[in-house]
Amino acid sequence: MLGATGQAHAAGYRYWSFWDRDGDTWVYATQGPSIVRPSDGDVQGFRFSVSEDAQDAAKPRGAAEFATICAKTPAREDSKRVALVLDFGTSADAPSGETPPRARMACARVPEDATTADALAKVAKPLRYDTNALLCAIAGYPRTGCGEPVSAAEPTAEPSATPRDTSASGENDSSESGGGSGDQGPSLGLVAGIGAVAVLGAAAVWQTRRRRRD
Repeated sequence: MLGATGQAHAAGYRYWSFWDRDGDTWVYATQGPSIVRPSDGDVQGFRFSVSEDAQDAAKPRGAAEFATICAKTPAREDSKRVALVLDFGTSADAPSGETPPRARMACARVPEDATTADALAKVAKPLRYDTNALLCAIAGYPRTGCGEPVSAAEPTAEPSATPRDTSASGENDSSESGGGSGDQGPSLGLVAGIGAVAVLGAAAVWQTRRRRRD
């Protein structure tokens, strides 16, 4: 596949991957965040890293307990709470000239029919999407780039990190800005209408780049 795209020496792609929490295990999501409609009590994660495919993708780090993340956000009628773990990755995975923000956790209170993308927009603006609705940046990170191939000469590292719980000071009903600037991108309603936002792995990134060339 990589040879066909002229990236024979690429070690992988730099992108945000999307994860579901199943008990004590992170499971690579099979649908994009604009399609998935989590239930009250669900835990989901996003991880920025360099990886070749879903099997190679790095998982969000640190504890991920709903009771801890949403401890300050009580249940309410006609709404749901979604616990989010946002892991901005390592310095080795960061684009040149950028420093990843510290990983953090947040509890998003959203309407009952909201998608994961809606929950993400609630607590991690600004989000940035490309013209194909690929999620490029969370909380403004990274400032530029979107699923670009990374040379095999670039090393990667995996130091441990514990996400910071941003919900500890109270319920997280308002949008929260994070590490850097970035365009808002299309509205989440438009993204949901387009279909599964890529964040499904390097294969989706490759398909996007192939469509652009055609």
